[in-house]
Amino acid sequence: MARRGRPTVEIKLSGTERRQLQSWARRHSSAQSLALRCRIVLAGSDPELSRNEIAGQVGCNPATVTKWRNRFAEHRLDGLIDEPRPGAARTISDEVVEQVVIDTLETAPTDATHWSTRSMAAKHGISRQSVSRIWRAFGLKPWEIDEFKISPDPQGEFKG
Repeated sequence: MARRGRPTVEIKLSGTERRQLQSWARRHSSAQSLALRCRIVLAGSDPELSRNEIAGQVGCNPATVTKWRNRFAEHRLDGLIDEPRPGAARTISDEVVEQVVIDTLETAPTDATHWSTRSMAAKHGISRQSVSRIWRAFGLKPWEIDEFKISPDPQGEFKG
């Protein structure tokens, strides 16, 4: 029976590539996504297996088999490594993030007891939402007091 659809990319592995793929697929410290890709390519090197059979064997979608088979054919081993994700580039530098954290922990505004998101944002020229995200990422809550205070009342302990 003749195959229908797009022709399948043929994968021929060198001995070095086969050993590297088997190593990545078996290694415990490999990311599971990389191990799956290696198993797809190793199974894809057998011309007798269809993409549906490979998908059933490794436990993924047939479209995933096609994607990684094609990526390997084009870029070889380097094609199996994750590429940068799409999205907007960062607009706040690491230096600004560091300065926000330092200011939050070590300083206080002149007119208040602690920083607010708005006052910190105005000081560093970023949005208050950005300050909030930075504080959340570092677990900072400048409005909470985390120090022990002794009562000035000499009878404080004995009051009931």
